[in-house]
Amino acid sequence: MTATRQTARPEMIDVIARFAKTDGDHMTQIAGLSLHRHGGDAPVNCSAYRPSLAIIVQGAKRVVLGEETLIYGASDYLLTSIDLPVLSQVCQASADEPYLSMAFTLDPGKIQALLASLSQLPTPAASVRGMSVSKITVELEDAALRLLRLLERPDDIPALLPLIEQEILYRLLTGPHGHRLRQMATTDSQPHQVGRAVAWLKEHYSRPLRIDDLANRVSMSVSSLHHHFKAITAMSPLQYQKQLRLQEARRLMLEESLDAGDAGHQVGYESQSQFSREYARHFGEPPMRDIGRVRRSLLERLAPQAEMLSEG
Repeated sequence: MTATRQTARPEMIDVIARFAKTDGDHMTQIAGLSLHRHGGDAPVNCSAYRPSLAIIVQGAKRVVLGEETLIYGASDYLLTSIDLPVLSQVCQASADEPYLSMAFTLDPGKIQALLASLSQLPTPAASVRGMSVSKITVELEDAALRLLRLLERPDDIPALLPLIEQEILYRLLTGPHGHRLRQMATTDSQPHQVGRAVAWLKEHYSRPLRIDDLANRVSMSVSSLHHHFKAITAMSPLQYQKQLRLQEARRLMLEESLDAGDAGHQVGYESQSQFSREYARHFGEPPMRDIGRVRRSLLERLAPQAEMLSEG
């Protein structure tokens, strides 16, 4: 097993490094597959993780979910089974050994279809966290490497991608944390109902939240919704909505140049002071100071790349 792992990782590093030559996130020809590279200190990034498999082949990353912190590195994988707003930061990277990783989006419909053919798997009764870190197995690593190899043979993608994707899903479903995916794919389960609540919150995050209405919408009692929602997302529905609002407000200020007042109002805040207070508590500093720091950091990261292009 060790020999297989030692031969797989260097090739994965090589492929990712060749297709992700600059710092940042890189989409690929393969639907749902993205590659990620950072050659040094990276700012805290706020984003919504979709159901996905993320594998680090070099470096390490810190992910904050609610009040929990997960750290994973080379030969680990992060399994996310439900949409979750998180803070993340590359915490181990250098110019000589950049952080390199791959992420592959998981299709819930394909999980359900495969699960139907694996009837021998037990259906978990308890709600468990929708995100976990595990050591990668030889079998899963091998399938991930073959997925990366398709980037070098794009003509093979239509024929081989479905087969490799099914194998990856099979390895995850039958792995140590497969119950996290199985519980979300079981349509009459409480975790699946929480998934429906999450989907509604994502679509209507700017609306005032009435917990009893949300519970009725997903056919749960208020107490059951609170219990299972927090067990899966590490947050209450109100905290989840707040993170969605703050992350969207930050995006609006960074990408659309809205000021703090307009961004806060657009995501549902009626009070400017409340928005600034909750923003500072979540991101560590007031809105405009945070946005200024992120923009300066981005310019500093892009400067060497711009200099290389001008010299070329």
